[in-house]
Amino acid sequence: METVTTLPRAELLRRAVELGPLLRNNAQASEEQRRLSIETLEALGGSGLLRMRVPRRFGGYESDMRTVTEVLAELARGDGSTAWTAAVWLISSWMVGLFPDSVREEVFADPDVRISGILSPSAMAVPVDGGYHVNGKWSFNTGCLQSAWNVNAAVRPTPDGQYEPVMVLIPMTDLQVIDDWHTTGMRGSGSVSTVAENVFVPEDRLLPMGPVIGGAHPLQQDPSAPMWRAPFMPIACTTVGAVAYGLAQAARDAFLTRLPGRKITYTDYDEQSAAPLTHHQVAGATIRVDEAGFHILRTADQIDTKAATGEPWTLEERARARLDLGAVCLRAKEAADLLAGASGGTSLQLDVPIQRIERDIKALNLHAIMHPDTNFELYGRVACGLAPNTQYL
Repeated sequence: METVTTLPRAELLRRAVELGPLLRNNAQASEEQRRLSIETLEALGGSGLLRMRVPRRFGGYESDMRTVTEVLAELARGDGSTAWTAAVWLISSWMVGLFPDSVREEVFADPDVRISGILSPSAMAVPVDGGYHVNGKWSFNTGCLQSAWNVNAAVRPTPDGQYEPVMVLIPMTDLQVIDDWHTTGMRGSGSVSTVAENVFVPEDRLLPMGPVIGGAHPLQQDPSAPMWRAPFMPIACTTVGAVAYGLAQAARDAFLTRLPGRKITYTDYDEQSAAPLTHHQVAGATIRVDEAGFHILRTADQIDTKAATGEPWTLEERARARLDLGAVCLRAKEAADLLAGASGGTSLQLDVPIQRIERDIKALNLHAIMHPDTNFELYGRVACGLAPNTQYL
């Protein structure tokens, strides 16, 4: 066990910025391999950034939400698939931090451990002596090909004949992999499907999901740690939303980097940068990038403030976290679409970053928990006095 002191935000951001050129250079290779390139994987692990949501007593940093958000956004400026995969690993590490010490000591024996996870309960956990037999399939299992563990949602039967959602922690070696990740967006994330067939899960590697989502989970191991003093969904929403924010910044970076010397074909503009239309496009995209940042950083700061003070979350505040997630995704997509549309036919070439950035942002907007329409409807229902139509708040 290796207790460490939390690294300052500035140092973690410096490491993320330092990774940027390597991530950009390897982005196309990760797409082609449909998982992170080995060089990217090793650099990410060596940076220590995957320790941000690992308990300090096991060598982690227990970084606050604002730090995690800014670091992930910076990684996304380098490569969306890398940032998305890192986001999933960080969320899953946070989740494993809620398990008993017997589990945490095993999993976090390596503080740079990679843990993937799925929140959709598409498996059944049936009680047996000493634990559970788990059967089911989880799709979109980001990063699992390069992970040691999977913390996935399932349901278990209750004495009253109902079913309770739970999280089960399973070594990747116990799962079958279906190589079905053939997509146009987030291609480098390796989000394949995994299958459990009569996998035995010991009792201490199952965690009821209800208290985790509700923010009522007991953390007897580290009762003073603010990192776990929040409901799961605002944390998860902000973590994944940071990737959309960083990709919006990446779209602006890519467009402005490529702009000098370009002309607008079939017009009198020998310099695209001299065209008033271009000025409006850059300004419009910048507005949307800044708006995306407002929404994601607002929720990050609220998580940290409430974690420090112990103030409870209201239903409206939880719904607003989902609203902010939808808003950052929508504004990021608008910014990327605007700049991609101004990038000309040559931007369709695979070595031009804007086309990949646009595809990655579209993929995020189609994610079930990130879709703007779903999140806006949810917040609107709550604001209008209706009951939410989901437990994922």
